[in-house]
Amino acid sequence: MKIVFAGSPQFAVPVLNALVGAKYNVVAVITQPDKPVGRKKILTPTPVKEAALSLGLPVYDFNKIRENVETVKQIGADLMITCAYGQILTQEILDCFSQGVWNTHASLLPKFRGASPIQSAILAGETHTGVTIMKTELTLDTGDILLVKRCEIGNLTCGELTEKLSNLSAQAAVEAVELLQKGENQLLLQDDSAATYCKKIEKADAKIDFNKSSEEILRVIRAMNPAPVAYCNFNGNILNILTAEQAQNESGEIGEVIFADKKGLVIKCGKGAINVLTLKPAGGKEMRSQDFINGRKIKVGDKVD
Repeated sequence: MKIVFAGSPQFAVPVLNALVGAKYNVVAVITQPDKPVGRKKILTPTPVKEAALSLGLPVYDFNKIRENVETVKQIGADLMITCAYGQILTQEILDCFSQGVWNTHASLLPKFRGASPIQSAILAGETHTGVTIMKTELTLDTGDILLVKRCEIGNLTCGELTEKLSNLSAQAAVEAVELLQKGENQLLLQDDSAATYCKKIEKADAKIDFNKSSEEILRVIRAMNPAPVAYCNFNGNILNILTAEQAQNESGEIGEVIFADKKGLVIKCGKGAINVLTLKPAGGKEMRSQDFINGRKIKVGDKVD
């Protein structure tokens, strides 16, 4: 069975490596075009393209895959596995693969269909998330489910959970191809009535609202780490909060610094309080909250918002 893999970011690289490592017949890789990166705007390939070239695989980086149906047909593959590819597929593209197109989605569908399933699961306070392999349809993340793998979220940041789900996606993709090769493709219909949707995360979504409970604020901090990074305003400047933990609920006004010493930087919330562990001032470097305090940048009684 000839397989095309389509993916772009680092998240998808373990999936490609696992398919090749399992000795499946990956005949080509499709990814996004090279893009300018950094201040010097250096044209840079996607992580998947770099991985594919190192594996000696043919790579297609179409500007628009929907305009390259004939090229995709000529690859002559039986099925396509996609993982965070980044382009919408048309029916003409789906029809190029007799065994279908199967997508790896980082949530327990039908929950968190859409662009930010990992961050959204953390923000919603879910205890578990996972990976779903589904048959690709034209509508967003609605396809029938081939298999699901679950994992615990715990207190992981988005970055940590992303790495965990990336490796889980690799396992799931290998198992999915094995099932398809054996013809063991009994599918489960998604319950549309239980579906939830998530949008692309913007910088504005990372603004901390100290009127909320400490639990909600800690979820925002974890969900926005490493990007776009949770932040608040202090003395007219942005103060990025990288990591924090639950603190004792001491008295004080919302957004008030109620402790600032070697034990930490504690800020009152609408309910409870958080102890900031690491932060990054505007234009500064990442540091422990104790170092920020020692520099006399913040003290008890100061307010953030």
